[in-house]
Amino acid sequence: MTIFDDLKMQYKMGGFEQKLIYWNCGVFLLSLIFFYRFTLGFFDYPTWIALSSDPMIVLYKPWTLLSYFFFHAGFFHLLFNMIVLNFAGRIFLTFFTQKQFLGLYLLSGIFSGLIFILFYTVLMSGRVSAIVGASGAIMAILVATATYSPLMNLRLLLIGNVKLWQFTAVILLLDLIQIFTENTGGHVAHLAGAFFGFLYVKLLISGTDLSKGISFVLNYFVTYTKPRNSAPFKKVHRNYTPKTKPVTSKIITKDKTQQQIDEILDKISKSGYDSLTKDEKEFLFKAGK
Repeated sequence: MTIFDDLKMQYKMGGFEQKLIYWNCGVFLLSLIFFYRFTLGFFDYPTWIALSSDPMIVLYKPWTLLSYFFFHAGFFHLLFNMIVLNFAGRIFLTFFTQKQFLGLYLLSGIFSGLIFILFYTVLMSGRVSAIVGASGAIMAILVATATYSPLMNLRLLLIGNVKLWQFTAVILLLDLIQIFTENTGGHVAHLAGAFFGFLYVKLLISGTDLSKGISFVLNYFVTYTKPRNSAPFKKVHRNYTPKTKPVTSKIITKDKTQQQIDEILDKISKSGYDSLTKDEKEFLFKAGK
């Protein structure tokens, strides 16, 4: 199995925290080709991709409320966001479903964009800015998880054991401190996403799931696991000659193969794709073909 095959299998078997990382990285590679100004050393995103603080521009290009949080301003911007997304997403999915994860990600990204526009329209009148990046949506995932399980223990390199709420509070504090120094629009979007994550979990606990409002999107993207039916019985007519192989041997072989596939899929559901051995990954890849 090649590295490409392994990545493809990880994408297929992974959850939405992994799929979103693939999507963001793929979009970043494309943006390097089309929007990076190598002579100047920065990305120059057009107004039909980046989210403008001008309401009139957004009115004519409403899709930018979604497109902006799949693009990033630089490699380290992307790297930090994907690290936090992977970290927060895995914890979030221990408590909530894949549909809720994707729903929160999309809704919080849109909400963060709307608050960014409102902030500049009301408090920064006369100034026009634009933002890209998934930070607002990722902050929503992190804060939602910290709101639901604030006392979860984390072991951080060079720091030691901390509570999830403490880790989250430090990141929020950094955004508050820098809000009027640099990247004002970005920090506003971060804090808006954090608020939406908090609100989402509080409403979810009380019985209101905001992600149901975009169920048509989720039903398109989420792959449901269908029950695996056993091999159908086939009536076989055969001649009783010495050269004829018993038909039952094929049925037994197929049952054993299906049983091995079921065992591997159960292992993935419990421990993740990375827990598979090299032979198991190879077998699953060949069976998938």
